[in-house]
Amino acid sequence: MNRIASFSVNHDLLEPGIYISRVDGDITTFDLRTRKPNSGVYMDNVTMHTVEHLFATYIRNSEIGDSVIYFGPMGCRTGFYLLTRNVPEETVLKNVFDVLEKIVSHEGEVFGARREECGNYRELQLESAKAECAKYLETLKNYGTIDFRYKGGTNA
Repeated sequence: MNRIASFSVNHDLLEPGIYISRVDGDITTFDLRTRKPNSGVYMDNVTMHTVEHLFATYIRNSEIGDSVIYFGPMGCRTGFYLLTRNVPEETVLKNVFDVLEKIVSHEGEVFGARREECGNYRELQLESAKAECAKYLETLKNYGTIDFRYKGGTNA
């Protein structure tokens, strides 16, 4: 059986940041790594679920919204995947910054927080999502030059 590309990256060498996980034709998968893998500090489900609701709504309503294929959490609870079609890396990065800033300043209800809108509507908590996004935004701002390549692995 073929090994999938994401298992070829040495996760012990990954730091929080933004990477290109893979490119499939015109679709690019971005790895929005909010936490260091295998560090013992993982996102709780409520925070992850809330970030998913907010980020997915804001990114689909951004200038690249029509080119967003998917946004969702990693099963390991150390980040999210963002899939886009035909969007330059720098444009994706600009929109990620914009969305994170919108989440940090978001007031009111979490998008999709009603029973008829979500299969687990009771597990949403705005403040934890805002704190997660504020920390990740600060990480990206302090990252220096972002080259989108994994350290210690290949981008497929």
